Amino acid sequence: MRKGTVFVLLSAVLFATGGLFFKKCSWNAMAMSSARSIIAGTLILCVMLARKHKFRVNASVIAAAIAISVTNNLYALANKLTTAGNTIVLQFSMPVFVIIIMALLYKKKPTPLELVTCFAVLAGIICFFIDSLTAGNMLGNALALISGISYACFFIFNSRDDSEPFTAILLSYVLTALIGLPWLLRTNIAATPANELLCVAALGLIQQGAAQMCFAVGIKRTPPVAASLISGIEPILNPVLVAVFYGETLTWLSLVGAAIVLASVLLFNVLTARRGPDEDAAETETVPGT
Repeated sequence: MRKGTVFVLLSAVLFATGGLFFKKCSWNAMAMSSARSIIAGTLILCVMLARKHKFRVNASVIAAAIAISVTNNLYALANKLTTAGNTIVLQFSMPVFVIIIMALLYKKKPTPLELVTCFAVLAGIICFFIDSLTAGNMLGNALALISGISYACFFIFNSRDDSEPFTAILLSYVLTALIGLPWLLRTNIAATPANELLCVAALGLIQQGAAQMCFAVGIKRTPPVAASLISGIEPILNPVLVAVFYGETLTWLSLVGAAIVLASVLLFNVLTARRGPDEDAAETETVPGT
């Protein structure tokens, strides 16, 4: 197995632990999001300084940072309000929102493949929301879906010529940490069980920090088709880990919706990547998790 492939696979596995760690800790979602960002941001900053990575701050970077900060907070809230599987799969619909936003704001006409993918993913999303009417997790599903939209905005801003992904991610951690700080300060950290503190630390060090670095290394050495397929492990493994170690499972209708969304997005990623490194592929390229 290629070195790049190993790193992309490792990043997908690490990103997939997010749902489990959020479920295993009793903290408020915003407090967890803040603590995770403080830890991950510190790690990323140290790596950037050690590698003498050039910082760049401009409108595109700031916009991307705000978008991913919104995504991180919505992801944290959704994990507390709905199942981990619903959260990650609805967020995984992000490429469809890239297509829609590009069509509405940038007047980029969707291709037949993009239109078919949009309708297929919409069908999967409808399954989730029909299910939530009886399961009582409508708000969590809605937040997860909105996080997919904000995540799409991150990659649109990040595709601009003057963008700088690492600076944007670092700034997003700073912003997310500040937004959740009031909740974190009200958290009784001293009374928190050791296993829950380990979950918070793991969210920052492993699920974000280490995963982001593995993805950055691997994506440079992995063909787009392979990266698309390998990264598809994350939304599958995430609810599996939660089911095995936390006991939370998806309903049959959510499973149908998940299968439709995952199959549609993965097939779209693969077919787009095979067309070559054109502009469309760059806009909807395989992306790291949250």
